[in-house]
Amino acid sequence: MPVVTPEKLAALQQYADDIRNICILAHVDHGKTSLTDALLATNGIISPKLAGKIRYLDSRPDEQIRGITMESSAISLYFSMLRRPAPDAAPEPKEYLINLIDSPGHIDFSSEVSTASRLCDGAVVLVDAVEGVCSQTVTVLRQTWTEKLKPLLVINKIDRLVTELKMTPGEAYIHLSKLLEQANAVLGNFFQGERMEEDLNWRERMDERVAAAAAKEAKIGDVESEAGDLQFEERDDEELYFAPEKNNVIFSSAIDGWAFTVRQFAGLYEKKLGIKRSIMEKVLWGDFYLDPKTKKVLGRKHLKGRNLKPMFVQLVLEQIWAAYQATIGGDHGKGDPALLEKITKSLNVTIPPHIARSRDPRLLLTTVFSSWLPLSTALLVSVVESLPSPKVAQAERLPEILDDSPGSEYIAPSVKDAMINFKTSKSDPVVAYVSKMVSIPESELPENKRRTGQLSADEARELARKKRAEFARAQAAESDGMDDLATALDTATLDDFAPEAEEKKVDPERLIGFARMYSGTLSVGDSLYVIPPKFSPANPHAAPEPQKVTVTSLYMLMGRNLESLNSVPAGVVFGIGGLDGHILKSGTLCSQLEGAVNLAGVNMAGNPIVRVALEPVNPADLDKMIEGLKLLVRSDPCAEYEQLESGEYVLLTAGELHLERCLTDLKERFARCDIQAGTPIVPYRETIVRADEMRPPANKELGRGAVVGVTSSKQVSIQIRVRPLPADVTEFLLKHPGAIKRLYSEGKAAEETQHEDGGNGDQEIEEDEDVLGGKGLSIDDLKKELQANLESGKGREGWKGVVDKIAAFGPRRTGPNLLIDATKDGYFPKVFAPEKQGDGTSPKAGEALQAAHLCDKVTYAFQLAMNQGPLCNEPVQGVAVIVEDLTVAPADEETSARDRLGRLTGEVIKTVQQCIRQGFLDWSPRLMLAMYSCEIQASTEVLGRVYEVLTRRRGRVLSEQMKEGTPFFTIQSVIPVAESFGFADEMRKRTSGAAQPQLIFAGFEVLVDEDPFWQPFTEDDLEDLGELADRENVAKRYMDGVRRRKGLLVEGRGERVAAEKQKTLKR
Repeated sequence: MPVVTPEKLAALQQYADDIRNICILAHVDHGKTSLTDALLATNGIISPKLAGKIRYLDSRPDEQIRGITMESSAISLYFSMLRRPAPDAAPEPKEYLINLIDSPGHIDFSSEVSTASRLCDGAVVLVDAVEGVCSQTVTVLRQTWTEKLKPLLVINKIDRLVTELKMTPGEAYIHLSKLLEQANAVLGNFFQGERMEEDLNWRERMDERVAAAAAKEAKIGDVESEAGDLQFEERDDEELYFAPEKNNVIFSSAIDGWAFTVRQFAGLYEKKLGIKRSIMEKVLWGDFYLDPKTKKVLGRKHLKGRNLKPMFVQLVLEQIWAAYQATIGGDHGKGDPALLEKITKSLNVTIPPHIARSRDPRLLLTTVFSSWLPLSTALLVSVVESLPSPKVAQAERLPEILDDSPGSEYIAPSVKDAMINFKTSKSDPVVAYVSKMVSIPESELPENKRRTGQLSADEARELARKKRAEFARAQAAESDGMDDLATALDTATLDDFAPEAEEKKVDPERLIGFARMYSGTLSVGDSLYVIPPKFSPANPHAAPEPQKVTVTSLYMLMGRNLESLNSVPAGVVFGIGGLDGHILKSGTLCSQLEGAVNLAGVNMAGNPIVRVALEPVNPADLDKMIEGLKLLVRSDPCAEYEQLESGEYVLLTAGELHLERCLTDLKERFARCDIQAGTPIVPYRETIVRADEMRPPANKELGRGAVVGVTSSKQVSIQIRVRPLPADVTEFLLKHPGAIKRLYSEGKAAEETQHEDGGNGDQEIEEDEDVLGGKGLSIDDLKKELQANLESGKGREGWKGVVDKIAAFGPRRTGPNLLIDATKDGYFPKVFAPEKQGDGTSPKAGEALQAAHLCDKVTYAFQLAMNQGPLCNEPVQGVAVIVEDLTVAPADEETSARDRLGRLTGEVIKTVQQCIRQGFLDWSPRLMLAMYSCEIQASTEVLGRVYEVLTRRRGRVLSEQMKEGTPFFTIQSVIPVAESFGFADEMRKRTSGAAQPQLIFAGFEVLVDEDPFWQPFTEDDLEDLGELADRENVAKRYMDGVRRRKGLLVEGRGERVAAEKQKTLKR
């Protein structure tokens, strides 16, 4: 096909009905980029011979080396097909523009998938025919479900069933139908979950209505009619599922360049069998059989014991198997020339002589298939026919997306109307969504690239001068004589070379917005407001107020290249310049501020978990590194950086591979200096458990975990008790931080008037974060569920009525630990009773100091203690701190309460922290490790090695399942994040690349059920292990590692005491 000019593509952007915006989603290595290559070959961007090998959209060098996609990249494709304007009219050629986004499949880059899917209207989901539905396939299907994208299923790599697994067509059919069932089961789960939620909401609304009507003491008939209005609408899930007869399933092999749909084969067999195409489409997949004598289609019950093959096997798969047999089957994989001739005749395909003579059977194979079942035709026809145009998609998707956006009721009706009804004129409001910023070297921007065609005279002279200079330098370098060297040194001046060095070094990066137009038309030079992700139209002028920017340039995204545009209509995916410094990661562009819409709440699949401290090799490059980090954070949807109190710069990334890519980008593109990365910093959590063998309690009278503390000035005494929280309560609190934040911010708003300034800042942060968190539990539900969790299960007697005594959650006011007020007079303000908080905690003039005045100091000490646990200053979880008594000694001398409070603040905080620490260590402390859930697909030969690598890294296998019809096992396991660095590489090395682990963060877990301070103290232990406990304490090793990194005291560093146990280290 000829190369399509950018001007032609730009002209097609004006016809919104003929545009399709699609993204290609799949698990890693299922063939997304190879599939895209076949589509690019139709536009003449790459040669059809190289399709599937060149991976054109993997434009980064590290993507090519590793063979996986790391960044989503977009390209616009032209496609022309014959369509009938009316059912009985003659077909006419119709042109389409397909904006295609290729996204990564690796779990570390799932944020790239989130950003890509928001821009599109339809998704092409690929599944490997051998591996089936994998973990990441489920993730991307969930993404299409939440973003309301219409999916199209492509079952790729069918050639592996022929060549690798050597299946017969009948076995392959059973295998494919099972695979289709798996994919549909995933969609069915999503649908079921959503329906259950809707059912619950409907019942609640019904109950409210009935209760309200009953309260009015209306007649029974009225109540019934009230309820009758709210019928629970049944929804049919028939439309959701993938079914070949619906034309939303494509069977393909991207590497061999072929694909087909059931509709294509129905068209081929329509004349031959004399069955209408519409009927043929319905019966070609499923339990339908062709009677060889009567040429009629039979169902299973009409077989009468005859052993017939399903039509799909007989008419479709057997033909494809025959084509493989004829080209690469037979003896020694050389094919079967007689069969090949028969096939080419019946298909009316001519094979050029040079290909027929070639010794590469695969070339023959691709030639036959590309002329019989070209991949691009099947895929693009399905995309055009099955996936919606931007106009249709926006009418379906946007009402729901707008309702979920922050402050949806305040969006201006004109903006809402323009987006949903797809208005594109200049006068309509412009709304565009920027999903991420892409960094591009300045020299690669279209305005700085040399135009193809004739050079001007000045350009030609400049080019000739450069070439001469290069030639002279090369000659000087080659000459060996000392004279030449001396003359070269004499003639060389610093002035000549300075610009050259400068030229090499400076090619600054420019950030381009990766965006989608929803309404209006945008031109270069227009001014727009940049709506930040935390903006709400309810309060448009709240700080930080949205800034106005001028659009400096618009681009068409063409994979590695950009093409300049003057204007962009609605419904198009495009690049936009001029936002540098105004958008951090994502944002909305709107032509008006009042009633603007905020679309930027993309739900990121993974939070950054791997943290690494960075420092430049040369300390003078620190400023360069900081600037580079700022650029990196803007251009990567998932990377973040922060400066710790110690002054370290820490980079947060999604995983090991993501970290590697970020460091490469920093060194080579953004900071352009050598950067040294420390060992990864892994988060831990600390908790306490009730173990079988614990040391006796420190205070036998008060019981375990109880501590009485007195401040150093002996003026305040406090009695607290530390207890472990029930496991389900901890889990509940970890699941609902959003509801706890809202609870806190509402309580804060109630007493906002008399608080220090710092409090308001906190409140704004809490509320801001809640904007993105969406709607969580209501405060009443939170209280009810927390009470139910506390008062059910083992040991519930001790937690009766505790909910009303909760004074704070911690750490950071939202964590999974509770501060409970069990004092007689209930000094502390309660979280669930904000109306009692108006007393004020600061003493009035002339008032004596009371215990209630110290409550906020105790709460603050609790937050500090929970944020830095006693083991290694990591956050604590699953702990309840009960304040049993708080007394203030009466003052002897006449000092005012305010003076005493100032002096006592530090003492009280310090004492409470120490008490909590002692109470914590009175139980059996545990270190909780961050865990990855790990999914590995491996064949039977390498299964032993997979287990070996897992056990060496303290992994635990949860389940293993064999995939039916394949020699593959799927192994589900968990592995500590601390042990996961280098895990993927080691796994690949040990299994020769046959096993690929996928790591997803799965929370914290007590992996090593061992007290870090454990010493043998019972007689049995002392007898077994001796006084020095020769067994290695793994929990202590982890704890000491963290303490060492933080510069805390590490106990037990001294040498061994006994001479016979001394270690001698050889030099």
